[in-house]
Amino acid sequence: MSAPEHLIISGPEDILGYVPHTLGYWPTRSLVAMTMQGKRLGATLRVDLPEVDIPDGAPSRCGREDFARTVAEYLLADDHADGTLLMFFTDAGWADASGPPGGRALLADLESALGLAGMPVRDAWYVGADYWRNVYCSDTGCCPLPGRPLAEIRDSRLNAEMVYLGSSVGAPPGASSAGSPEPEENPAVLAAEQRWTETLGDRRASRAQFESVLDAWEVILTAEAGTRLDHDVAGFLRATLCVPPWRDAVLVMAAAGRPAAVAGAEEFGIFSALPGPPARSPSGLEVPARTVQARKMPAKTEPRGFLQPTAAGEPDSSTAPGSHGEIPGRSEVPADSGVHDDSEAHDDSEAHDDGEVPGYGEVLLGLTPLVPDWNSMKSLEDAMLHLASCGPGEAQAAAWTAKAWIEWCRGRGSYAHASLTRALEAAPGYRLAELLSEVVRRGTICGWAGRREAAWQKFGTDAA
Repeated sequence: MSAPEHLIISGPEDILGYVPHTLGYWPTRSLVAMTMQGKRLGATLRVDLPEVDIPDGAPSRCGREDFARTVAEYLLADDHADGTLLMFFTDAGWADASGPPGGRALLADLESALGLAGMPVRDAWYVGADYWRNVYCSDTGCCPLPGRPLAEIRDSRLNAEMVYLGSSVGAPPGASSAGSPEPEENPAVLAAEQRWTETLGDRRASRAQFESVLDAWEVILTAEAGTRLDHDVAGFLRATLCVPPWRDAVLVMAAAGRPAAVAGAEEFGIFSALPGPPARSPSGLEVPARTVQARKMPAKTEPRGFLQPTAAGEPDSSTAPGSHGEIPGRSEVPADSGVHDDSEAHDDSEAHDDGEVPGYGEVLLGLTPLVPDWNSMKSLEDAMLHLASCGPGEAQAAAWTAKAWIEWCRGRGSYAHASLTRALEAAPGYRLAELLSEVVRRGTICGWAGRREAAWQKFGTDAA
């Protein structure tokens, strides 16, 4: 969709109305923090509010302080920020001006942490299911209890403008109406998948078959939106997702290009030196002629990242990274945020600006390339949703995990969590889903979502 270069914010209703469009849904039990750059809105961060302790009805002091410091650390990635807006989305605390249990204490810790970070809190609001009000206002004339009607936000000028531009606010992640298709078993596709699984079983170490798999997926990634897959092609693609090295190569190719996918496979030694059976692929796929110049990456002594495959291609959980401060629950950095939790993302991504083919771990963590191919990743997402809808099993788990990875790359942790839940329902213990679930749980943010110039753009617009 097209959009003007700037959206004009004229009041708090516009700011509060902009948030659900940025996230894609109305948040609940959440803190949304938005940086300010002078009078312009900057980065946006959504995190689950801390759990309330039962004895005293408030989060512990240590928990509050850790939470506040971590929020500040995330927002520090916005180098131009000089202030912060806070929004507490909660249905608790509407009876009096004191707000939700522990809310004032948490606000004080956030004010302290953000003030020390050079981003003092400029304003804050409570937003519930029916009312909203300013945290600092005690004048019942303009801020009556329990609050002002939520309709003022839904009917705001900016909200109307966003709807006019084609933006919509959907159901929360994980809801059945969130836009993801429900699985509908397709016997023809599942029969084709079984045939292809048997056919490809002795070709997993074949370089020729690997190239043929990438050929097929490249056709899918470059096809026009809405292109339908016949049953044989869909079955073939589902079968390839059940081979971990091929699955990982498809993800890397979508984000960083085919040379990175080929070079990473070479580095991990998945190819056999012995000649194997000839490669097979579905008929009817028009594969473009190409010459791939893939360079082998130099050996490294340190692990590349949490998705580094072993020789067999499965992820190695021993390389899972820690998080620089854990936020309780899930964190979310929408679209144009430029928020991250690890300054190494800048250094590692810049290391490959000289044309060196990146490794799998660096791509899958969003550290490189400088900017991924978001259009190709959207095509991959569409294909994965279709394949997930064809039937259950490991292929469905792989498709939902790929969808989750794309959402995590966008900075949408809640959507990633919802897709990972579906992946683990399809195949309990699916290893890649478990690893990515841990990354999301820690609040680790993808490197691309952490840099403004690389981040996925939901809107072609800035807010001012």
